[in-house]
Amino acid sequence: MENLEVRATKVDFGQRRKTLTAVLFTGGLSRRMGADKATLPIAGEPLWARQVRLLRGFQPDVLWISARARPAWCPSEIEVITDESPSRGPLSGLSAALQKLSTSHLLAVAIDLPQMTAEPLSNLWSLAQPGCGVIPAHNDFLEPLCAIYPAEATTNAAAALSRGEDVSMQSFARALLHENRMKIYPLSESERRLFHNVNTPQDLEHLSRP
Repeated sequence: MENLEVRATKVDFGQRRKTLTAVLFTGGLSRRMGADKATLPIAGEPLWARQVRLLRGFQPDVLWISARARPAWCPSEIEVITDESPSRGPLSGLSAALQKLSTSHLLAVAIDLPQMTAEPLSNLWSLAQPGCGVIPAHNDFLEPLCAIYPAEATTNAAAALSRGEDVSMQSFARALLHENRMKIYPLSESERRLFHNVNTPQDLEHLSRP
């Protein structure tokens, strides 16, 4: 099993200190997979356990699970942040997490990134600044469900949901970039494979090949 542990430090920018909440997004319906992605076995352990271990390595001030309802597998000590009703996809979960946030930043990671490692997440955290988060990108495609959001994005998320016109995470992330509340982290070719989603049984089979 690879070592996912990383030690994140709290950094002072003048009088402002970076503090971190981590949230694992598990709210998808897994229709194409035909089973709960969180329970898929990855290298001998359920995917949810792997991702929780990855996030715990950062020693965040708080660790949450984002879901439509509390999953049966969720450890009792982890708080579940349920989507704002009515649930309208990942932005509903992100908005609910931001509304409850008491740290300067929120690290959001999707459940279906089984190849994710600590290094790119650590790079994102090192680049985040007070009032500004970081989002990975390759070409014109953003990775909004493996990104760091500033607490200041709370109002943006609530406003985007209330308008109800376009609740896509790509559009939301681009709006934050336009307002300088996020900056881009360009992914290298070697990093791009870490962001491959597992959405179907075929994806899982391909992942397990030597």
